[in-house]
Amino acid sequence: MASNLPTYIASAKPLPPGNRVQWFSNVAPTYAGVMVWFAFWQQIPGFGGAPGGLLSAGLMPALVGLVVAALICHYLFYLIPGLLGMKTGLPLYVVGTSTYGVRGGLIMPGLLMGALQFCWLGFNAFFVSTILCQCFEIGLNDKATDVAVPGTAHGIIAVAFAVFAAFVGLKGIQYVAKVATFLPIIPIVVLLILFVATVGGLGDFTTTDATNPKIAAAEEDETKQDEATEKEETAADAEAEAPSPLGAIAVMIAMSTCIVGFFATAGAAGVDIAMNSKDEKNVKMGGLTGIAAATIFSGTMSLLIVAGYLGGTEEIPTKFAGNLNPVDLMKGGILSAGTANVLMILLAISSFPAACFSAMIAANCFRTTLPNVNPFISVGIGTAVACVMAVTGWAGDAAFIFTIIGASFGPVCGAMMADYLLAGKKWAGPRSGWNLAGWISWTVGFAVGGLDIVPAMAGKVPCPPMAAFVVGFVLYVILAKAGMESEKLEMPTADSEPAAE
Repeated sequence: MASNLPTYIASAKPLPPGNRVQWFSNVAPTYAGVMVWFAFWQQIPGFGGAPGGLLSAGLMPALVGLVVAALICHYLFYLIPGLLGMKTGLPLYVVGTSTYGVRGGLIMPGLLMGALQFCWLGFNAFFVSTILCQCFEIGLNDKATDVAVPGTAHGIIAVAFAVFAAFVGLKGIQYVAKVATFLPIIPIVVLLILFVATVGGLGDFTTTDATNPKIAAAEEDETKQDEATEKEETAADAEAEAPSPLGAIAVMIAMSTCIVGFFATAGAAGVDIAMNSKDEKNVKMGGLTGIAAATIFSGTMSLLIVAGYLGGTEEIPTKFAGNLNPVDLMKGGILSAGTANVLMILLAISSFPAACFSAMIAANCFRTTLPNVNPFISVGIGTAVACVMAVTGWAGDAAFIFTIIGASFGPVCGAMMADYLLAGKKWAGPRSGWNLAGWISWTVGFAVGGLDIVPAMAGKVPCPPMAAFVVGFVLYVILAKAGMESEKLEMPTADSEPAAE
């Protein structure tokens, strides 16, 4: 009965149909801003660290894998949460009680969603600090490679960025929101500029350009020759342990690992993002445009830019040897230093709203799950963790971050889909206590998806985020059929749907 519901559930009110908006006003721009973020698309060409990255088998396997991954994000990770948000008009922390119970729902997905936002805050701070260090040539521990790595200046910028973004997210997000709609235009323009600058080399690109790029001849300076010889000897010693280039199938799997792992939390957040959508058509159009199309655009541009640069450059400067990051290649490789500096600053500015929104989402989650704790304290602790991650460089390990995110929310999205389908394509309503079907499916799904971070198990599970999703889905169905779902509680808003337009 409704009287058995916790206060945070009983007091929840669905968003009225009259307050719903069209897909181009909410879902599409919100997700597009995430999927054209430079910290995302710069990871794609070189993801995984194998020679040639995701270009090692050529452009076609990479592009096919990109399209498949984008569609997985839309259809498997976003669509069901989005429909649940639209059909109920309720936020994720309420909708999630069907899958994890009214007690368990406070932790999963509520508290977990809030906690993982600080991974994104640290990730954002690390790469914004990196791009600014490259721009102003400070904090570069290795001048020879011109790539910023964690150092004093890098850490100071990262901490300042994270703290300021967290403060604005708590107190002044409405001001950032006014300009956030337009800032995604910046990375789109940057991608187009870089594409125009490199498109001439696409016709000459071969897989060899990626796996064994043409390095400029060493300078005749004796000191540099000695350094080069030492590096060659070190490289020879490590050659036996060096990874091999990926084949076509491996490239497509790695592409899905990268993109789906990055997107997983945003998929579950579809409940909140799509809850003010007018109808099912708007939920689908928003996802196809803001998720699938935006991902395909930014990923394709990133791959073509790097391929065009490698194919059109006679000799790659030594400092860019093996570097498949389009942002790193921008300065002195693709564009003049002055032009690249301007674009780097603009990319850093365009990332600020995302950092603020991470703090805002975390604060909202903590207000619900930890109502007796001042949000300044909970967000402050989370921000301190994000700063540690950025300063130490942990947040810069995209493969690690994407694996953790995918392992955490892959089984959440899988179990939510199973729950939705078993209930007849609607929200089943809150369940009492701790719904064991949801919790067991998440625990096993997380264990499977997180195996990749264990050195001895790395690479044993293909596409960990999708593996976690499948385990979460299948296990929830099996456990639900075995009667391990907890009792349903009555809630007047459980079947509310917006009026058809």
